[in-house]
Amino acid sequence: MCLRQPGAIYIIITAEGAAVRKGERRLNKRPDNRFVTLFALTNDGSKSRQWKVTLKQLKIGGGIFAALFLILAFVVVDYSRLKYNTSELYSLRKENTAQRIELQGFAAKIRDLESKVASLNVFDRKLRIIANIENPKTINSSKGEMLGGVGGGISPDDEGFLLTTRAKTTELVSRMSDDLKQLETSANRQESSFTELAGELQKKSSYLASMPSIWPVRGWLTSGFGERTSPFTGFSQVHQGIDIANRLGTPIVAPANGIVVQAGREDGLGKMILISHGYGIKTIYGHMSELYVKVGQRVSRGDKIGAVGNTGHSTGSHLHYQVSIDGVNVNPTKYILN
Repeated sequence: MCLRQPGAIYIIITAEGAAVRKGERRLNKRPDNRFVTLFALTNDGSKSRQWKVTLKQLKIGGGIFAALFLILAFVVVDYSRLKYNTSELYSLRKENTAQRIELQGFAAKIRDLESKVASLNVFDRKLRIIANIENPKTINSSKGEMLGGVGGGISPDDEGFLLTTRAKTTELVSRMSDDLKQLETSANRQESSFTELAGELQKKSSYLASMPSIWPVRGWLTSGFGERTSPFTGFSQVHQGIDIANRLGTPIVAPANGIVVQAGREDGLGKMILISHGYGIKTIYGHMSELYVKVGQRVSRGDKIGAVGNTGHSTGSHLHYQVSIDGVNVNPTKYILN
């Protein structure tokens, strides 16, 4: 019995078996020419439509649909995986770029630290020369040189190494770690050296207070110590001090503790001052415009003693500064620390 309902779709499977030959036993199987009939009934009572599809075609169509579905599912999964990997790769690249920038910052800090350690090394040697203190005991006897050297650090080539996308970050970090360890070792040795220096300098505080170790005036070094061409004769002569140019009236300070033993005028130096600092150390200041101290007056490092001038044999406003130890003129810059 079939009830017609408007708008309903009925699927009817009709089996038509092939004829059975005589003497053959009927098999309990569905025939090969089975088909599916698809009816489409409308609600306005018009003629219904029907389509017939064999089971074989239906199976082939189902197989094709299943294959297409599997392919589509594989494409969707593969696309999702590819999109995730792309997102992760972008994130890794972004992180790698940030790490390279950070490594560049570390490299710059290492170079800065190396420069500072090298400066401390020079300062250490200068202090020992001034204080007449022997080199520290931390000497590498096998190499015969003082410890506290500075490592190689990061060179300009390494900066390019940092910027390339194929940079071996692990190798670079390892090199930077080695440099930092070397810097730490150098800093520790320098600290030991300064500790030893502090003890020795404490013992020699009076001697150091008498050492002319600061600039008597800031300005431009217009003439150094030693051989030079005379600005008056044009011939070569030995300059016994240094000339520091500055504006007229710029204050001049005592570079060390001492007693003023001469304050007046000389033909060549014009207005000048001579200070005895003890231990055979004397300083001379020439071409001054004003004298603020008198003979016999005791001065301390940093006290104002006069002003820059242009008196005596001078071609412009400047200070002639001279240092002598045990009667021998020496280069003043070798004793200046600031």
